[in-house]
Amino acid sequence: MSTQNLTLLTKPRPVSGGPSLLTLIRVELRKMLDTRAGLWTALGVVGLSAVVVAVRAFSAQPEDQTLEAMMGYAIEPAGLLLPVVGVLLVASEWSQRTALNTFTLVPQRGYVLGAKLGAAVVLAAAMLVASFVISGAGTLLASPGVDGTWSMPLGQVGQYGVYLVISMLIGVAFGAATLISAPAIVLYFALPLGITAATSLSFLEGAGEWIDTQRTLAELPEGLVSADGWARVGTTVALWVALPLAIGAYRILRREIRS
Repeated sequence: MSTQNLTLLTKPRPVSGGPSLLTLIRVELRKMLDTRAGLWTALGVVGLSAVVVAVRAFSAQPEDQTLEAMMGYAIEPAGLLLPVVGVLLVASEWSQRTALNTFTLVPQRGYVLGAKLGAAVVLAAAMLVASFVISGAGTLLASPGVDGTWSMPLGQVGQYGVYLVISMLIGVAFGAATLISAPAIVLYFALPLGITAATSLSFLEGAGEWIDTQRTLAELPEGLVSADGWARVGTTVALWVALPLAIGAYRILRREIRS
């Protein structure tokens, strides 16, 4: 098979002559960092992760200064704050009235939403790599000298990635469901806190083990998750990603665009 034919098979296109999905993902990635809010949020997350790891490198016990432990510290700020970039990626299109330009250039709204989801996954992967670099530097700085300092199960690496991807998709889903930046960010922080508070009540504690993101997703960076743990993660994804994303997709596909 020629190189040209192989390229045609591996380069998806929405319509004849339209931009490829990879092109749209690159555009959405650029949108994430083009605004000052998105750029400074992303830089702030990286900087905060570096600060947390540096503090742990000097203050934690040797057994908590291994690469695996440092990685757990590094991705906590990313899991909490990086989804704000995902919120802005979707909601700012409508808040700043740029959706008309976007959908004039690419009328397939679902295709654009898919590119935004792809860009969110790519950013999560980039943050995973950055977290490894920061964690490695912190481990090297600490030099704990304990057994297994540099070892990490491959499954745990995957769980770190899943944690960041789910966190980013929650941000995109909230942005899509509201289509207004400020309320989406408030809901992203306030709603999980409300669920955590509600499920702290004794008669709702059992439900909290399945729907409280601060319990279910927290298992991912803390150690290899059991089958029951993955079931709880799946339930959380259905509630916090699939449901708001379905609402958001319906609104994006049907909402009238005003200049």
